[in-house]
Amino acid sequence: MNQFFSPTMSRFTNLLFLCMAHFIWSQTNTEVYLLDIISENGSLQLVNARNISNNIGYDNQPAFLDTDSILFSSTRNKQTDIAVYSIKSHKTTWITDTAVGSEYSPLKIPKKNALSAIRLDTAGLQRLYRYDISTGAYTELIKDLKVGYHVWYDDDILVCTVLVGNRMDLVVSDVKNKTNTTVAKNVGRSLHKIPNTSLVSYISKENQNWTIRSLDPKTGSSQDILITLPQIEDMCWLSDGTILMPSQQQIVAFSPTQNRKPNVFHSFTEKDIKTISRMAVSPDGKHMAIVVDEVP
Repeated sequence: MNQFFSPTMSRFTNLLFLCMAHFIWSQTNTEVYLLDIISENGSLQLVNARNISNNIGYDNQPAFLDTDSILFSSTRNKQTDIAVYSIKSHKTTWITDTAVGSEYSPLKIPKKNALSAIRLDTAGLQRLYRYDISTGAYTELIKDLKVGYHVWYDDDILVCTVLVGNRMDLVVSDVKNKTNTTVAKNVGRSLHKIPNTSLVSYISKENQNWTIRSLDPKTGSSQDILITLPQIEDMCWLSDGTILMPSQQQIVAFSPTQNRKPNVFHSFTEKDIKTISRMAVSPDGKHMAIVVDEVP
């Protein structure tokens, strides 16, 4: 039996339908917000929500470079570049300025002073590139694959989604040995390393009710973690193994290992925070970044 999944979870599926609401993710007019995670009376709380992108247009796909810095994609001069925000200094700087294309989904490459990002060229070519953090110099990481989203398993192996027709398939890529292995078909965009394991999570869309599954990138084995809902694309993990999922103005929590019912982790009362999509938690667990549809 999977360490995450238990048959008793099925009784909570109906409750999940009540807790999670359908939303449409938009690539325009989005903002990145930063929140502090604090412990209060034995439970975690989200406080001090602030807009760190504060930019007209597309600001999305946040990922922590380290405990102080947040990477995200941001529109400027009619293209999308990679920005980095410092929590301590409250300043934003730019890593890329690519005239021939735009960058999306930036991630730190483990053990290297470099990051990876999807680049969509003005000619229509979509590939995964490596960018030097200091200079912005870039090289192509995976040839001939139209990568949509990715997560690093270690400094040589990454798990990515590859566009195939009107769907995305899950591929394990070894950039050192230049091998690509398809391990699942029709998956979602949310890819994460599972805390305190050697596994990666992804969302399978093969059935009507989408399923969060675990993957061992070295063996290719995959198991169910949690049945989720159609149209729920985004999630993230807390260090204790709790899954967080967005539901319009709320974040819902579910703990697979403890078979708990889904509960409301946080409800936003800020008037500017209406629909939440992407979420990321800092390596030290002290901050969370979310993406919010901008209120007209």
